Amino acid sequence: MLQKNQQQIKQKYYTEAIRYMDNAKETLKKAGKDGKLYQDEKYVKTACGTAYNGVLKALDGYFYVRGVEKRKGRKSIEYYREHTANLDKKMLSCLNTAYNVLHLDGYYDGILSVPVIKSGFDVAYDMIDKIKPETSFISN
Repeated sequence: MLQKNQQQIKQKYYTEAIRYMDNAKETLKKAGKDGKLYQDEKYVKTACGTAYNGVLKALDGYFYVRGVEKRKGRKSIEYYREHTANLDKKMLSCLNTAYNVLHLDGYYDGILSVPVIKSGFDVAYDMIDKIKPETSFISN
């Protein structure tokens, strides 16, 4: 795949993943804080689910650029873990953290700890930055 094409693909997936994260941050603001706890579980769950989906968008772009064959239908965490492990062990650790914090603790369990949720968002941004296109290739 040509470098220019890779950068265009990265741009597309990166922009979409950041859009998810922006939406997640806005939703999280609605949860309200009292010290180190969020006040409204519904907004925390929604924000974490949205942020986790942003991570998956970034991984889809990362896989595409790296030549992983696209799979039809719903993808499981095992699919993402398997392909991430084959490409980047450090990113696999980030994926596991994002899955545990954002998807399980945040989305399913509704954990309200501000530092825990922040750590999940930080890891999400680290993963999304892996597909950030080079600015010299971005065209308007």
